[in-house]
Amino acid sequence: MNGGDEVPAAPTGPPQPLEWKFSQVFGERTAGEEVQEVDIISAIEFDKTGDHLATGDRGGRVVLFERTDTKDHGGLRRDMERRDYPLSRHPEFRYKTEFQSHEPEFDYLKSLEIEEKINKIRWCQTANGALFLLSTNDKTIKFWKVQEKKVKKISDMNVDPSKTIGNGSVGSSSSSSARPYLANGGSPDRSYSSVSNDFAFPPGGIPSLRLPVVVTSSETSLVARCRRVYAHAHDYHINSISSNSDGETFISADDLRINLWNLEISNQSFNIVDVKPANMEDLTEVITSAEFHPSHCNTLAYSSSKGSIRLIDLRQSALCDSHAKLFEEQEAPGSRSFFTEIIASISDIKFAKDGRNILSRDYMTLKLWDINMDSGPVATFQVHEYLRPKLCDLYENDSIFDKFECCLSGDGLRVATGSYSNLFRVFGCAPGSTEATTLEASKNPMRRQVQPPSRPSRSLSSITRVVRRGGESPGVDANGNSFDFTTKLLHLAWHPTENSIACAAANSLYMYYA
Repeated sequence: MNGGDEVPAAPTGPPQPLEWKFSQVFGERTAGEEVQEVDIISAIEFDKTGDHLATGDRGGRVVLFERTDTKDHGGLRRDMERRDYPLSRHPEFRYKTEFQSHEPEFDYLKSLEIEEKINKIRWCQTANGALFLLSTNDKTIKFWKVQEKKVKKISDMNVDPSKTIGNGSVGSSSSSSARPYLANGGSPDRSYSSVSNDFAFPPGGIPSLRLPVVVTSSETSLVARCRRVYAHAHDYHINSISSNSDGETFISADDLRINLWNLEISNQSFNIVDVKPANMEDLTEVITSAEFHPSHCNTLAYSSSKGSIRLIDLRQSALCDSHAKLFEEQEAPGSRSFFTEIIASISDIKFAKDGRNILSRDYMTLKLWDINMDSGPVATFQVHEYLRPKLCDLYENDSIFDKFECCLSGDGLRVATGSYSNLFRVFGCAPGSTEATTLEASKNPMRRQVQPPSRPSRSLSSITRVVRRGGESPGVDANGNSFDFTTKLLHLAWHPTENSIACAAANSLYMYYA
């Protein structure tokens, strides 16, 4: 530090495990409070800046939160340095607004109820200070604009509101005159001829008449307006939507098709992937998730129920049924069972911020893939291996079909996903990292934390690493009975630039930072 000649040594080895702390909770339940089905959160998404967070619920509502902690600029930063305050603060959010995005519908042609539950929310590019986002239920996608509007009021009217007659009431008055006036501007102490039930202007007019002036007050109100509705394009339930980096298009995916839309055109879409066989009896796999590359507008990936991920290039052909790359892990010989295909189904995929890696979540594991290496995942993380002996029970109560989401940190060094009993896991994916943290969605997230096992993680090869945590199920008996399969943490999101995670436990939104 003396003279600025010394250069700090670069840190060696993987980054240290993060220590997670509770930040905020919205919609916290009191003990014994019953959760209403419509209040359960079904989607979470940060925008690209991390300054806004959106959640959707089963009641079809979208709730927006905005960041409130101040950013350090210029003089403020110098002041803080002078006072020796810490410069970095964890993100803090406050409730911004909410709106009803979807209503329950009924498809009369198919005699099918369409529930209002929000399946996915995706932010679009902001413009002119307005926020734009896409939300979808099973069948209909909507494009929303949320903007602050200044409240306009009527001012400078020479009418006494307490004595208005004839033309109705007046909103407000800022007249300095104390003389009483009638609603149309007349004065009761003047004589004039009345030609009808309404008042008439006296000869020569009223010299003191002033027209009302509409002024903009300092008050603002948030207005959410539906700009477009994209409907009638999916025969099956929509499982994914994804905004393109070009800012003009987005995709929507159901079990058998992926459609490409222009944000400005709601009455037509272009089908780019169709895996529906001529005979439905030949159907062997379905599409489970799809996402655009974060920076290459011609590239997208989609996952399947067989555990494979396909990368497609829109420049190759108009109908992208043939993929550019296929990522799948070969099945270990002798490991096949009745549940193999069910637990191999990928429930969610996410591109890393730099677009180099894809993270996928199947029922038991998280897998990290390098898009330049299709021989297998570069890392596999066991999320809840202790449930493997319980797969039969999980199949009986349909829990085996739960769709857990996954997310990556903005720096790409860590990944996270949810589990049962409102637990979620954070893994380090930097080379050499053995970070594998178990956290609980509560005000004390480290309550369920345990010491890592004495035996090291088992290395498969130089490029494939499996993180195994044999002792990762604290407070569970040999049968695993103490685990609550009804409280599951399906939805979570990582802040794009900071180590902050938002996750949904039923109707409560918990936020943590490290």
